[in-house]
Amino acid sequence: MQPIHVLLLIAVYFGILIFISYLTGKEDSNDSFFRANKSSPWFLVAFGMIGASLSGVTFISVPGDVGSGMFGYMQVVFGYLFGYFVIAFVLMPIYYKLNVTSIYEYLGDRFGIVSHKTGALFFFISRVLGSAFRLFLVASVLHEYVFKHWAFPFPLTVIISVALILLYTFRGGVKTVVWTDTIQTLLMLVALIVTIVLIYQQMGWGLGDFIGSDAIKKYDKIFFFDDILAKNHFLKQFLGGMFIAICMTGLDQDMMQKNLTCKSLKDAQKNMVTFSIVLVFVNFIFLLLGALLFVFAETKGISVPVIDGVVKTDLLYPEIALHSDLGLSVAIFFILGLIAAAYSSADSALTALTTSFCIDFLNIEKRPEHTQKRTRKKVHIGMSVLMILVIICFYYVLNQSVISGILTVAGYTYGPLLGLFAFGILTKHKIKDKLVPYVAVASVLISYILANLPSEYLGGYKFGYELLIYNGIITFIGLVLIRRQ
Repeated sequence: MQPIHVLLLIAVYFGILIFISYLTGKEDSNDSFFRANKSSPWFLVAFGMIGASLSGVTFISVPGDVGSGMFGYMQVVFGYLFGYFVIAFVLMPIYYKLNVTSIYEYLGDRFGIVSHKTGALFFFISRVLGSAFRLFLVASVLHEYVFKHWAFPFPLTVIISVALILLYTFRGGVKTVVWTDTIQTLLMLVALIVTIVLIYQQMGWGLGDFIGSDAIKKYDKIFFFDDILAKNHFLKQFLGGMFIAICMTGLDQDMMQKNLTCKSLKDAQKNMVTFSIVLVFVNFIFLLLGALLFVFAETKGISVPVIDGVVKTDLLYPEIALHSDLGLSVAIFFILGLIAAAYSSADSALTALTTSFCIDFLNIEKRPEHTQKRTRKKVHIGMSVLMILVIICFYYVLNQSVISGILTVAGYTYGPLLGLFAFGILTKHKIKDKLVPYVAVASVLISYILANLPSEYLGGYKFGYELLIYNGIITFIGLVLIRRQ
């Protein structure tokens, strides 16, 4: 597939999204932008959230990570499942009872304005970094396989990518995102299925041949119970996944904003339970795709791409989809799936950042009514510029697996949120509100020091994704120390 053909696909794809934006953004009110008028069908939100949760990271980086020879990521996914149930039956009732627009309003109601601002700030940092990670991955692929052909500099690729999101979310906000996420999820899953089916055909396999073959055996180990000190031990991965789900979905304005557009708490809970069960199966299929890609590459003599002397397993899927003999259909659906996977998380993130900044920091609802819409639009543009700058910075400093990077960052920035919400829900204590930022920052610093201690100092123990839990516990202890008598 030639770069010009990819460019035409992108143009058609975004033409459809902009048309949807036109239909859903006619009202152009803040209530529609922030809350979708509380009218979203729960099943539509559930389906769209699959794409938003998976994103371009799962689409490329999870299959690429299978190259390490393991399906161990499923241990994290099983943890996600339990985390989503906690969200549905513990957190959602609180949010619906308070009728919040930003979930960090709960912290203000429970502790005070400084806690509210602190929680919102940590979300802001977490979401900017997380979304920038995701868009960085997709911009890298588009740059390598499309825009580089015309000698575009990488920053220009990033500007184009973010500008397209701004274009179709500018008026409708979360109301548009609920509908565009549905289309994006569908395209991503179709790309996944088409790729698997055509690789099966190329290899001459029947439906169950690969799963039962010797070829998958070096990739198919899921559970690791051997060494409790190792990063990949089941208990660490499971608990880490559980609390990552609670934090990166339940305590994240981006993911919860769409849930809060459902008509009732019952609808929102049905959405969360349905979505969480389906997500387990979808993640497994992505790992299966990863094993297929490595076996196919080995059989066909396709090398894993190397950039600046570094092996990039994240780029194996695009390399096979665009440069192998699987056919034009795989290339087309890969491009559509990649774009859909990336933008299904990026568009909601941009909307959520705008919402949080307007509600949590600018108190937009208390401003004169005639200025509210104009303020929201200025903030939305500002968030887009910020995203562009952060992605460009990543281009020069990022040197690790993208999914590993996202979950590592989450371990630090979501920990204080976990501690704050846990303290608010599990205790009845009031706290010295002005000291909360110091506790949150101290928790991140202590967690960072712990994570970077040589393992021999800890008896051979190595921190994995469970670092998030320790971070939350440290914050919780800090809040105990500043509680009011």
